[in-house]
Amino acid sequence: MKLVFQRTSFWDDYLCAMKVAVIGGGAAGFFAAIHVKLNFPDAQVSLFEKSNKVLAKVKISGGGRCNVTNAESSISELSKAYPRGGKLLKKLFPIFHTKHTIEWFEKRGVPLVKQDDQCIFPQSQDSQSIIDCFLSEAMRLGVAIRISSPVKRIHPIGEGIELVVGDEQLQFDRVIVTTGGSPKRSGLQWLETLGHQIEEPVPSLFTFNMPTESLRTLMGVVVERTITTIKGTKLKANGPLLITHWGMSGPAILILSAFGARILQERNYQFTVSVNWVNETNHERIHNQLNELMDEFGGKQLKSIRPYYLPARLWEFLLEKYHMNPEQRWSEIGKKGSYKITTFLTNDEYTVQGKTTFKEEFVTCGGVSLASIHPSTLESKVVPGLFFAGEVLDIDAITGGYNFQAAWTTGYIAGKLGI
Repeated sequence: MKLVFQRTSFWDDYLCAMKVAVIGGGAAGFFAAIHVKLNFPDAQVSLFEKSNKVLAKVKISGGGRCNVTNAESSISELSKAYPRGGKLLKKLFPIFHTKHTIEWFEKRGVPLVKQDDQCIFPQSQDSQSIIDCFLSEAMRLGVAIRISSPVKRIHPIGEGIELVVGDEQLQFDRVIVTTGGSPKRSGLQWLETLGHQIEEPVPSLFTFNMPTESLRTLMGVVVERTITTIKGTKLKANGPLLITHWGMSGPAILILSAFGARILQERNYQFTVSVNWVNETNHERIHNQLNELMDEFGGKQLKSIRPYYLPARLWEFLLEKYHMNPEQRWSEIGKKGSYKITTFLTNDEYTVQGKTTFKEEFVTCGGVSLASIHPSTLESKVVPGLFFAGEVLDIDAITGGYNFQAAWTTGYIAGKLGI
């Protein structure tokens, strides 16, 4: 949306002369740069990327398909997907949220499709569609893109900001930082030196390593509806669980890792995870289900009749783990056997000894503290004219397109440059 100003000679001169730098050529960076030009058509906008390619994370995200956003339209529900930054985004989503994202891409010739899990992807199922859209829009608007241009230093001068880019000293009226998450605090030192409070970066969205657990032999097994908890904490998650050759993954695990990022880091990723394989907490209902199986299939072996349609490999594994004979008849287990099955279906514990992150898709908890920015504009409280967007802020989310949505929303807000 373009802003309308009273056409005076002051505004004519200022807007024509205004120079804006965007540091970081990722999702938030492109969205911010594009919206600066949409809001201020006469401004000179330069986007600086330290590597030799832009939008690298967009390219590999979602297995190369790019989960651009989520279909959730309720702002209240949407904000719950963010362990950190949810309160801020709840205030910003009315300005730009998931519906706006969908409209934005489709108006620019990128049709989107919704999956059953509410995740939204380009119809092409190819992240290149998103990249091409950004590059085309940036070119159309006249955004100058400079690759292999790391910003070495940022320094406030008078009413502007000086950037040292390679051997150049360049001056700008406004600067937007969109450098993404940093796995180490040292990567944020240049912003901390300016006076910004930094929240310690720690990994988020990681899978659980279980080197001592024989469950790993079931790699590839998926249970669609589970409840997972971390013993000794209030952390709890629902959703699909995937057994891998190193341990556990899937939404039910990744949600725990996101909301428990700091707690699990403090425990050095040594803890116990409990799995409710049947997504049912009412033991009476489970007993009734088991009684029905005993009545209907009493003459059948335990291994041949699976409660709650559990995957066969998992069901047999659980029977052996809890010392129940897979060849025993259902009519022979009695109340004691029924109680035992109920217990391990709802509270099956495993020892976690480490994590595995998503390499290039690495997501961090931490970054520039939200206490260091003005919440309505994302402008720095210590350096006037300096704005932030994307994962460089202490904002992160669970999987499902939410992290990209935060990039679009904050990039859109930062692109207004406080106006």
